This record gives sequence, C-alpha cells and structure tokens, in this order.
Amino acid sequence: MNFEYKTLKVEKRGEQVLLVTLNRPEVLNAINTQMGHDQLDLWSRITAGPDNVRAIVLTGSGERAFCAGGDLKERDGMTQAAWQAQHELFERAFVALVECTVPVIAAVSGHAFGGGLEMALCCDFAYAVANARFALSEVSLGIMPGGMGTQNLPRAVGERRAKELILTARPFSAAEALEWGVLNRVCEPGKLLDEALGTAQAIAANAPLSVRQAKKSIHYGLQMDLLTGYRFEIEAYNRLVDTEDRREGVKAFNEKRKPNFKGK
Repeated sequence: MNFEYKTLKVEKRGEQVLLVTLNRPEVLNAINTQMGHDQLDLWSRITAGPDNVRAIVLTGSGERAFCAGGDLKERDGMTQAAWQAQHELFERAFVALVECTVPVIAAVSGHAFGGGLEMALCCDFAYAVANARFALSEVSLGIMPGGMGTQNLPRAVGERRAKELILTARPFSAAEALEWGVLNRVCEPGKLLDEALGTAQAIAANAPLSVRQAKKSIHYGLQMDLLTGYRFEIEAYNRLVDTEDRREGVKAFNEKRKPNFKGK
C-alpha cells in the first residue's frame, strides 16, 4: 500500500509493521479537519485490505505532545452546522481506529489531552514516556468528551475514577496512567519507539489471522455476557481451524522450526 497524507507520516518498519506519526508538531499534533479525513482513510484502508501489515505503532511528532486534542483555532468561529459536520468526521475516524482489524499500539511521546487521550484509548494498548501527562479536559471548555472518552476511559480505569477525571478535567501523570490501566508501560524518552516497535514486531511474528480473530473476540466479547462472549470466541476460533497458517503452525512446532505464516 502507498500511504501519503498531509497530516500523517506513514513508514514501513520492517516488512510487516507500520509506524504512523501524527505530523502537525507546530500545533502539538492537534486534530484538524484534514487529520480527520486522513485518519479515516488510513484506518479504513488497512481494515479493508491489510495486505502484509500485521501491527501498527501510532505516535506523535516531536517530544512535547502526542496530541493536544481538537484544533481549537480552526474551530474558533465555526457555525453549529460546521462544528457538527466536522465532529461527525472525527467520530467516523475514531470508530475506524477502534474497529481496525490490525493491532494498533499507541506510543505516547508527550502530552495527550482531550481527543489526543481519546485517540490513545481507541488503540489496543499504549506505552508512554515518563513525563507525559493526560487529561480529558472538555468540560472546562463547555463541551464534553466526544471521541469515545466517556466509554473507553471507564473501561480502562473503572467508572468511579473515570467520573472523577472527566468531571474535574484534571490532568494526571504517566505513573498514574500506568497504575490505573490507561498505559501498559512507561518508557524512557529515548526508548519509547524502540519498545513499542519491538512489541509490534513480536505481534507481527505471530499468525496474522489468529491475531485479528483474537483481537476481535476480546473487543466484542467484552460487550457481551460471559457465555455469549464465549460463543463468539468459539466462532472466531473455528474460522482458524481450516487455514494454511494453522497447519503451518502445528507442523513447524513438531519440526522444531520457526513457522512461516502467510495470512491464509
């Protein structure tokens, strides 16, 4: 695939990993209308035809911010109709990220506020530098989280803590984010991308159909009761039994060699 965007930098790291960088460092990678279009196109195209992409790392340009949230300068003076049209675009981009079939790891290179934190929460999991700060500060601006923040933050930290963080709009640290479940790992600044890309490479080395089915089973299963979720899991499992990769994985195990997975 050839990915060229005005607000995103997309690079191959190895044969099967993509590094996606939010590339508006002059405004702390704030989300504008163009970035909404770019992200919707990127995540939709990967889901429609992942080709050989097996894992993705999403980060921000520069060290100051992963993403400062919505671009309020662009929004200044917007009519209600224009604001709502823009937000509908953002909504579709967030949904496309959540439903991307390929695992996406957020590498939070600096502060993540508002829509920036919501973007990280839409990823499958997240790493961050130790000095990163986080906030859903929308209620201090007369709005509220609108990028799945009121849904994904409680799923990560629990209802009561999410209410405290969203209703006070107070920032919290990377150490707190790690303790509460927003982050999986806190990294030294110079090691963030290496660690995130290392994890992406480990994911990419596994059977891609298995990874996608497992991701889907976790994501949708959590929205069901236990037994319904288990039935969904078995449906996902059974789709893997008659695949070349399943046969290759078992054969490689018995032959004591590394499997050659082809996504078939």
